[in-house]
Amino acid sequence: MNNNAIVNGTDSPGSASGDKRDLLALLKLIKKYNLKQTEELLCQEANIRSEELEDLDDKEISSLLTSALGDNQENNASGTTIHAGSENDPEFYDTVYGELRNFVDESLDIYKHELFMVLYPILVQIYFKLVSTGYAKPARDFVEKYGPDLDYYYREDLQNLLLITKRSDLENNDFVTAMETDKFIIRMSRDAHSLFKRHIQDRKQELIADIVAKYLHFDTYEGTARSKAQCDATAGSLIGEARRQDNKIRVYYGLLKEVDFQSLTTPAPSVVEEEDDNDPDAPDKPKKKKPKKDPLFSKKSKSDPNAPAMDRIPLPELKDADKLEKLKALREASKRVPLNKDSLPSVCLYTILNSYHSVTCAEISEDSYMMAVGFTDSSIKVWSLTPAKLREMKTAEHLKDIDKDAEDVLVRMMDDRTGEAARTFYGHSGPVYRCAFAPEKNMLLSCSEDTTIRLWSLHTWTCIVVFKGHLFPVWDVRFSPHGYYFASCSYDKTARLWATDSNQPLRIFTGHLSDVDCVQFHPNSNYIASGSSDRTIRLWDVLNGQLVRLMTGHKGSIYALAFSTCGRYLASGSSDHNVLIYDLSHGQLVTSLVRHTGSIHTMCFSRDGTILAIGGLDCYLTLWDFSKLAEDYIAQNSNASHNPEINEGDTYLLRAFPTKCTPFLTLHFTRRNLLLAVGTFKA
Repeated sequence: MNNNAIVNGTDSPGSASGDKRDLLALLKLIKKYNLKQTEELLCQEANIRSEELEDLDDKEISSLLTSALGDNQENNASGTTIHAGSENDPEFYDTVYGELRNFVDESLDIYKHELFMVLYPILVQIYFKLVSTGYAKPARDFVEKYGPDLDYYYREDLQNLLLITKRSDLENNDFVTAMETDKFIIRMSRDAHSLFKRHIQDRKQELIADIVAKYLHFDTYEGTARSKAQCDATAGSLIGEARRQDNKIRVYYGLLKEVDFQSLTTPAPSVVEEEDDNDPDAPDKPKKKKPKKDPLFSKKSKSDPNAPAMDRIPLPELKDADKLEKLKALREASKRVPLNKDSLPSVCLYTILNSYHSVTCAEISEDSYMMAVGFTDSSIKVWSLTPAKLREMKTAEHLKDIDKDAEDVLVRMMDDRTGEAARTFYGHSGPVYRCAFAPEKNMLLSCSEDTTIRLWSLHTWTCIVVFKGHLFPVWDVRFSPHGYYFASCSYDKTARLWATDSNQPLRIFTGHLSDVDCVQFHPNSNYIASGSSDRTIRLWDVLNGQLVRLMTGHKGSIYALAFSTCGRYLASGSSDHNVLIYDLSHGQLVTSLVRHTGSIHTMCFSRDGTILAIGGLDCYLTLWDFSKLAEDYIAQNSNASHNPEINEGDTYLLRAFPTKCTPFLTLHFTRRNLLLAVGTFKA
């Protein structure tokens, strides 16, 4: 501070700090309206003498008022005093950021790409500072000047940034909250980070140092700095990148041991074979026959070292009917067609006509017998995909006469006279966004814009339970592969775990910075994955609700998730038209599948895990060689999470099927590896 500006130990008004200038302007305004008592009290509390008010002109008062309203750019243009070289001067921010930009440009190529990643969060924080001090127009000019230099995937964020023009806009804004409450994470080599710190210290850029300390977190590592492609592969989310520490917890991604089918009460008929009788004393004795082991049961399921304990979470016990259904599924799977690059699946596309603007979702049951479709008019329609009709349960009077111990008791309970090819559910009061069949095939879940989740009976064809808890529209709902549990996600930025016998959520998963668009259960039911508009994917532990994986890389909202059949890999589809594959053992990005030109809303792995099918809004269905992809990844044995080798392009693409004009709603592999697809014809 200039010593000449100090009079009797008190700062003169011309060089007073910003806070004191505001107080002086406020006192001048109070004095103007002759509020003497208020003036005296405020002068006493703020330790301000009345003489200090005389040097303050009306422009200072006008500046204070317009700044409080969040818009003083006109006042600035008309001659408000701005002290050059201070943080009250918009040109000061421009100069500081320009120096930083030049430093990045002039850096060695090996460090330039990692250093470039600091520009976006610093630009955003400078914009917030300018708007909060009332300089909306200089703030806009600042972003329009430097914004085009940033990476393409930040363009949408910068457009949203320019909508913030007043101080009041900074409050209760998801984007502002994300940038200010959670530090922006940048993964950087130790050499590049040292270079950046040295630049700030040498140039004495206190503004940049303050922003870095408050709003940035550097996850440094030893080794060579990353290339441009490697930086872009994991960048793009609202939080920057994931810290390596976020992915250190062990994940039990293996599959649970299957039920012992030998213990079934009604085993399949044995196949017999003749036994050679070599007894020389009885050559004419008839040959005995011994039962031949069914190859279906002879294979013992090996325990997976990466699988969780069977009792890690409480799972529902299998009833006899469930065991028989699993046995039926196993027998059908034995007739499965093995898929590979030389033997691709046949595809059956169900096209829904005259309903492009009214159909919101579609789902096919695990056994491929039924299809449910949700509509914007809040109704749900269920079709039978086989000649069998959808029957209703008999009345209570007729159920009394049924033998409860009969093997086909479930069949006898249904009334053949009520069979229909399709049935409709009514109950929601808003568009239905997702349907999900229970593994037992006796219930259907649905979620809606009305913030509720409904559980429907496929025996009585009525609503059983209405689950309330979400505060905003519910985007997705999924049943656990083992039944009983289900997961949901909503615009309220949470994902929740429920049980069918409880109307309150068992777990509430919080952490996403924007609405959660999709959820998916892991095949072993111990984990739930969630994808969000904050462009991150999070893996949650069902047992304790803990976040165990945080994965970044998408440049748009995430709309589809699919776990591989083996449970180790997770595929995610987004509005950025790309599908990313992650390894859950390390939380590492494996590869990016780039082919589609529209948002990805559905994906599905074949039953044997060799093929990944992807359906997009670009009316294309693509098939990818996932077994080759996994083999190549394991062969590379790359565990360096800061330096992944990302293979892009059509390397693993096997086939692309175009439709005439039908975007895909859902994909489903049958037990025999026939691919079923559902879409709405866009006329």
